[in-house]
Amino acid sequence: MKYFFRFCFWLTGWKIIGHKPTLNKYVLIVAPHTSNWDFFVGLAARTIEGIHSRFLIKDSITKLPVIGQLIEWLGGRGVDRSKSTRVVDQIAEMYSKEQEFVMTITPEGTRSYSPNWKTGFYRLAVMVNIPIQMVGFDYGKKEVVFRELFYPTGDADRDIEYMKAYYRTIRGKHPEKGVK
Repeated sequence: MKYFFRFCFWLTGWKIIGHKPTLNKYVLIVAPHTSNWDFFVGLAARTIEGIHSRFLIKDSITKLPVIGQLIEWLGGRGVDRSKSTRVVDQIAEMYSKEQEFVMTITPEGTRSYSPNWKTGFYRLAVMVNIPIQMVGFDYGKKEVVFRELFYPTGDADRDIEYMKAYYRTIRGKHPEKGVK
């Protein structure tokens, strides 16, 4: 699959800037999340880079016949956002049990514009004491950009603003829905 996705990137003009970390555990965040196409760009990029990550997705998708099974096989975990299910605690436990573990999260939590990010990814990184890998899908430049690892300071407001400032430089598929 790696060579298939490399060919697809070459054919469509996409390229990867930077590389995955050499660490065994980190939280990978992707923003801005403005289109369903982000899933396919991300799937290709993670396959090319050899990242074996899990990801969160709304649970209604994982309940669909066949598609739900495929999503779970690819590493997707359905999340019911209508109620508190202690997802951060459950994922933290997975990090403690595994030698290698990467969870991919879109901090916006939706493809629509969202001024306030969900903070679970940040709380998770602090709780498990792991860095955050920021990745942006820049549709304007056709680049998947791996930023250097970010180590949370514990000041969530300041750290998240720092990350948002970076993501303001990344043009999503639908820029009007991007980070402001």
